Amino acid sequence: MPDKKRAEKYLIVVESPAKTKTIKKFLGSDYEVVASMGHIKDLPKSRLGVDVKTFTPEYELLKAKLKIVSAIKKAATGATTVYLAPDPDREGEAIAWHIADELVRQDAKIKIYRVMFNEITRQAVLDGIKNHGRLNKNMYESYLARRILDRLVGYQISPLLWERVKRGLSAGRVQSVAVRLICDREREREAFVPQEYWSITGSFLTPGREVLEAKLFSIDGKGADIPDKDAADALVMEIRKQIFAVAGIELKERKSYPLPPFITSTLQQEAVKRLRFTADRTMKVAQKLYEGVELGKEGHTALITYMRTDSVRIAGEALSKVREYIDGTYGRPYLPAAPNAYRNKKSAQDAHEAIRPTRFDLHPDKVRKFLSDQEYALYRLIWERFVASQMTPAVFKQVTVNLAGGRFVFRATGSTLSFDGYLKVYEEQREEALLPALNDKDRLVLKDVTPHQHFTEPPPRYTEASLVKELEEKGIGRPSTYATILFTIQQRGYVVREEGRFAPTELGTIVTGMLIKNFPQIMDIGFTADMEDKLDSVEEGSINYIEILKAFYRTFEDLLVRAGKQMKNMKSTEEKTDITCEKCGSPMVIKWGRNGSFLACSNYPECKNTKNFRRNEGGGITVIQNEKSGQTCELCGGAMLIKRARAGARFLGCENYPECKNTRPYTIDVKCPVCGGGIAERSSKKGRLFYGCTNYPKCDFVSWNRPVARACPKCGSKYLVEKYTQKAGMLVACPNKACDYIEKE
Repeated sequence: MPDKKRAEKYLIVVESPAKTKTIKKFLGSDYEVVASMGHIKDLPKSRLGVDVKTFTPEYELLKAKLKIVSAIKKAATGATTVYLAPDPDREGEAIAWHIADELVRQDAKIKIYRVMFNEITRQAVLDGIKNHGRLNKNMYESYLARRILDRLVGYQISPLLWERVKRGLSAGRVQSVAVRLICDREREREAFVPQEYWSITGSFLTPGREVLEAKLFSIDGKGADIPDKDAADALVMEIRKQIFAVAGIELKERKSYPLPPFITSTLQQEAVKRLRFTADRTMKVAQKLYEGVELGKEGHTALITYMRTDSVRIAGEALSKVREYIDGTYGRPYLPAAPNAYRNKKSAQDAHEAIRPTRFDLHPDKVRKFLSDQEYALYRLIWERFVASQMTPAVFKQVTVNLAGGRFVFRATGSTLSFDGYLKVYEEQREEALLPALNDKDRLVLKDVTPHQHFTEPPPRYTEASLVKELEEKGIGRPSTYATILFTIQQRGYVVREEGRFAPTELGTIVTGMLIKNFPQIMDIGFTADMEDKLDSVEEGSINYIEILKAFYRTFEDLLVRAGKQMKNMKSTEEKTDITCEKCGSPMVIKWGRNGSFLACSNYPECKNTKNFRRNEGGGITVIQNEKSGQTCELCGGAMLIKRARAGARFLGCENYPECKNTRPYTIDVKCPVCGGGIAERSSKKGRLFYGCTNYPKCDFVSWNRPVARACPKCGSKYLVEKYTQKAGMLVACPNKACDYIEKE
């Protein structure tokens, strides 16, 4: 802690109010701690806000932060020294610079220092203040370069999309490339042609009268490639005639090593897989754990280190503490002779440590009662991954048995866990059954042989986890941006999640195609990754950010001019079809509307007939007929048809639309478990399907999963729900989190 005269006062400015509570505990009455509540300045919303000749940004105070800025200035008036301690990244550096700018305007002589807190603990806070530094100009200019690039792209391409596709759309330097990855994967899937192949499994009786399952491994010393049923059947007939014996037993020890501690991307990926958290939810919960939670007598306490990092580096003190914890809790066999070391990727900034617990006396179970379910789940995940990363490997005994008969070799493998190592902490221990006891040259009796048909599968759609991994591997975006990217591309309607995987919408496919054609540089994956490297170089001080902006804008400005002349106008584009309007006999055309493509009569406005359609695999068009509901419109007497909203939720609409615009909610055959009303399909603001009571707002029952009109036989819940999982498919489960009742649908 710095030397202080009795009359001196110190001001610390952080980003969030939650941090102020934690930091105040560690400091004396000479320190005042206030929060900026995030950014206090930004580029104007109503205009570009960047001079494209000098690339000077026009930052202005946010109206919502005027009172906060006044409070910071007032607090600084009575302080001799101000410590600026926003988050230790580019965004935090920008906040610090903007606050400093306002304070210097008020008092040019005020002493201002930059403070970095990688974790909000007493020692880290005291060390941070003691080792205070100056504002980092290179980091701020790296932020400026990124912000200006994003503004130039977003504010100059988006208006073209509003004009030619749909108002309210946006283009982003990074988000558009993320959508491209999803669209490219979808095209791969559509072009994929499945290839048939077969495998053969044999069931053998050992000398000890045990059954051994083995798979055909080789034929004539080569791989067992079986193209079709005829080949499989011929092989089965030949295999049945052979006499089989053990032709080799291989015993070996296999070690499984722990994974490194979490960085931002791996935390997001693992939280998706294990906890079903979105990347956005993961970061929000992690932010809370970093800033601190109330722990009873402990008070407001931070539980993890800074969660936006791409480094697996661990501080020496933390390594010593976790090794002490492992030795004292699990014993010497679980502690490596030396700490496990992990390498950073070449692109890693290494500005911050890996994500880890701040204290090892705060086990997840010890603080469970103070945390929400999501906070506890994520804290436990971080705790276990970090502890496991410094433990000994797990050891498996693996057995491979070859069974030879004629020109055929069948192979069976099995393994058992002989030492759990790090698996004691990070994963459930799973032990496979041992293979039957066998000796070399033992004869076996072939009981049965079964052929199995398979087909090659197309590359899978991206999940949140696999998309984050792809973005990271290709160098697109940075740890602090992944969650925002995934959130934005869904919010804009460019992609939807189907069974947990991203699929491009028609809008996303069209916009992506238009951007690739008109702005190939912006949509180029290599160019985007290279730009990220250049931004890193600005932070390192090896490149001037103005030169980067100038080089980028020279090409970009030419593309803007060309796109203004050549970009296709979807609003005025019509595609002819061979479908005839049943109302007036005119041909129907495909048009583009605010909700996507639709069929419309070419005799518009005299005939306003429209229809929904879908494209077949061959590119043909099939009209989607709206099913009659059996109900009558109370306004005009027409039939009420079952229609679908953009997000997939069904609703009832009058057949005489657009003359009659009457609609009703579509109810499923389940009564509300709360009030007995109807349950209707709904769409959230983000386009997600859910189920809600028709008596809303008097009854606020909602469910993300479709309710099933049966009580839970285990806990008595009034209803069950349908759930889909990738591994198990469709299930019926209890909605009560405390109940684990599940049944296969």
